[in-house]
Amino acid sequence: MGRSFANLHIKSNNLEKTVEALRELSEGHASVLGKSKDGAPESKVEMYVSKSNENWISVLHDYFVWGTVKEIGRTLSRLTREPVMTAGYINEEIFELSLFENGDIQAERIFCEQWTRDEYEQLQEERIDDDYLQRALDIRHEDFDGFIGITSPEQAVDKLSELTGMSLWCDWEWVPYEETLGERFKKYEF
Repeated sequence: MGRSFANLHIKSNNLEKTVEALRELSEGHASVLGKSKDGAPESKVEMYVSKSNENWISVLHDYFVWGTVKEIGRTLSRLTREPVMTAGYINEEIFELSLFENGDIQAERIFCEQWTRDEYEQLQEERIDDDYLQRALDIRHEDFDGFIGITSPEQAVDKLSELTGMSLWCDWEWVPYEETLGERFKKYEF
């Protein structure tokens, strides 16, 4: 079993607006974060938030894993009215990249070797729209063609991190142990 992570990123330069959307997500849509509707009032939702660059705000939460982060991204995109990118990396075998806008999936790419697709019988993109993906991520055409042809999940994460100018190698549980993440992300309680 290899390394795994999941995170999401909001295409926005307005940190305050994003934090308010995260508050609304935590209070009004807690079930997508694994919280019951009748949760104890003292039970706070904790998230780590970072303004990764001038275009993207990154968010980490303990319920973000491959399999849950997409639904959270879908819900958050309705609240922010901004594109939301989710990243799920599982066991060094799969890197799933999904983009949502207004609650709908706009584009998705799964980076893995063919044997992995064969092993995970239901593994397929929900919606392939490379033009949207390229526009939303602001990647030049000549760079994008090389990026979407990558089959190694690790190389895809590295290349996307380089092309977007933000590190996707981050997860909630890594923050206490990696000094650079602790410096980048601020903890919010909702």
